[in-house]
Amino acid sequence: MQLGISTYSFPWGIGISNFTPPQPLTPHKLLQYAAEKDIRFVQFGDNYPLHMLSDDKLRELRSQADKLNVSIQVGARKLTVENILKYIPIAVGMQTDFIRVVIDDEDYHPSENTIIDIINQLVPHLQSANLILAIENHDRFSAFSLRDIIESTSRRQVAVCLDTANSLGAGEGMGEILSVLAPYTVNLHIKDFVVKRVNHKMGFRISGCVAGSGLLDIPTLIEEVGKHGRCYSAILELWSDPESTMEETIEKERESVGKSIEYLKTIIS
Repeated sequence: MQLGISTYSFPWGIGISNFTPPQPLTPHKLLQYAAEKDIRFVQFGDNYPLHMLSDDKLRELRSQADKLNVSIQVGARKLTVENILKYIPIAVGMQTDFIRVVIDDEDYHPSENTIIDIINQLVPHLQSANLILAIENHDRFSAFSLRDIIESTSRRQVAVCLDTANSLGAGEGMGEILSVLAPYTVNLHIKDFVVKRVNHKMGFRISGCVAGSGLLDIPTLIEEVGKHGRCYSAILELWSDPESTMEETIEKERESVGKSIEYLKTIIS
């Protein structure tokens, strides 16, 4: 397994709604950062949607990645036939093995049966392109539901992008999702976190943190996923609380990414 970074390693630096940095992190700067840190993989998530780039821009991105000896991974949001068909040629052009996808969008929440029908329509296209659809566990669906979706479609063309924090939104911890989804995992999102009781004691607050400083048992995670021999990349993602200014927020995020990479390199070869 090898370490990678993502557009979700730097969500503040790239920009989110109501928070646009004066100089957003560009894809070219992200690739350059990876090369400087001797990191092999850069995953582009839905916070920098590749389908919005022209064919010329995509070729430029791939050319730079080749020069830097960095491999690009492709991510998308909204599991529809139309959307994934847009991303298949992009993934082929980037020579990646899978398309990571988040099922839902803001106004789109398909049922499990609908998802199975959509994927079954996509399987022949995925087979022709020699691609895997890597579904990210993302709040709404339990680990067992995701397993059932895969078993009802294609174990060869459909797999899991395993995120270490998202399933907290479905009431499931790392142990639960690992026991069910590790055999299906082709890509790993390492997102460490802390849980603290709020001041009035009635509830908890979950926050992201530097990898290795939170509750996530990363060595065990890598070991358990690695046993199945399907996952070759572990991608750092980061949640960090904003500071009082945009500049401080972006600087904190960059420092947190650097510290996380230093730690993860002691575990991931």
